[in-house]
Amino acid sequence: MIKKLIGRVLSGEIFKSRAKRDTGGSRAGAKVAKTAKIIAYKDHGVARGQISACALSVTDTLQGKGYAAFVVGGAVRDLLLKRVPKDFDVATNATPEEVRGLFRRSRIIGRRFQIVHVMCGRETVEVSTFRAGHDTQVKEDDAEDAGSARGADQNDRSRTDEHGRLLRDNVFGNQQQDATRRDLTINALFYDPATQEVHDYHGGVKDLHERRLRMIGDPVQRYREDPVRMLRAVRFAAALDFEIDAPTRKPINELAELLQNVPPARLFDEMLKLLLSGHAVETVKRLRKEGLHHGLLPLLDVILEQPLGERFVMLALKNTDLRIRAGKGVSPAFLFATLLWHEVLSTWKPIEAGGVPPIPALFKAMDQVLQLQAEKLTIPRRYGGDMKEIWAMQPRFEQRSGRRPHRLLELPRFRAGYDFLLLRCESGELASELGEWWTKFQEADGGARDALLMPESAPKKRRRRRKPRAQGDATSAPAAPDA
Repeated sequence: MIKKLIGRVLSGEIFKSRAKRDTGGSRAGAKVAKTAKIIAYKDHGVARGQISACALSVTDTLQGKGYAAFVVGGAVRDLLLKRVPKDFDVATNATPEEVRGLFRRSRIIGRRFQIVHVMCGRETVEVSTFRAGHDTQVKEDDAEDAGSARGADQNDRSRTDEHGRLLRDNVFGNQQQDATRRDLTINALFYDPATQEVHDYHGGVKDLHERRLRMIGDPVQRYREDPVRMLRAVRFAAALDFEIDAPTRKPINELAELLQNVPPARLFDEMLKLLLSGHAVETVKRLRKEGLHHGLLPLLDVILEQPLGERFVMLALKNTDLRIRAGKGVSPAFLFATLLWHEVLSTWKPIEAGGVPPIPALFKAMDQVLQLQAEKLTIPRRYGGDMKEIWAMQPRFEQRSGRRPHRLLELPRFRAGYDFLLLRCESGELASELGEWWTKFQEADGGARDALLMPESAPKKRRRRRKPRAQGDATSAPAAPDA
């Protein structure tokens, strides 16, 4: 108790000196003090002890050196919703170089905007410097007073393309500017572990209570700056079971085509977050409702309109959600293999009908589908190879005679291929008997396995073995004796 009391007193002194340093009589500092709504611990109930040990160590160390430091974003949102955060992020007015100098186990990462990863055992806390909005003009003469753009290249201003999308966003700012440049009000909350207060600039706490998603600023402009914000809004609405408020939702459908201008690698990262959120089924439904599923995966909208294809995809997403909620691992390669399987099927059969043997036709279909996919959503090669293995196994599951089933069991990715087969059976694409047979076959021992094998469909034609010739050919053979 005494240590905690002393710590709070010292932290209070540090907070006062930090506030003085940040405001310093500057215009920016005064603006922060006026616009931030400070919510006390008695009103929100999030205690310092609910913050991870690593995040506390980071904020305490930064505050001890006179910097501002807050737990920010999703962790604050989840704690206010009585959920357990997946990770903790920290925002500060210290530059990446200053943060790096305070923590031995840390590293600076990022090109577009540098952040610092601070490692404590297995936990990693992401520390970012307060960032200004893209239209903020930081003046040289008051940059130091406002805590803005320290160490930043003032010539490295944000740039936008012809659609309004930000190409560069690398200007440091103050706490208020950092809150304003965030996308949703519920993600613009700052928690100070020293005072156990929440700093709310845009009514995020009220939106949490009303279970509402609201974009900060003009939604049209924010979506043009970063079209991925449309996907994030839908993902958070599905994961939190929130409603998107009307002004935030209205422009989504008409601006959906802006997603075509997003780099494929970034779109893939966001798609992966969406599918591995534990609420993929609900998210895909909402994507379709908002008209955002078009173009994310080739012809995914067509697949979802076909009864067989939709059942298969939804079963895969449902199983993924259940595994994630149970804390089990999920393979992104398996998930993307399920999403693209019916595209492979529809490409495979016409190739085979053109006279190409079944297996070469399948591999050709795989290449065509992945090549088409790469134009919209780049899937890393490490996933593409695993997806091909899963797909290539499917015809082999129908071969249940001889040594072929035994050889299939020995493949490294047999389990993934088998799970994929069960999904095909459950969706009605294949007879359930096939999946049941493979379940029995892999669980049986050697003798029982052989008893399960199917008879060969047709006797194999045995090649006539050519007898080895004797030394010397027929022309040199001895003549037959006279009769």
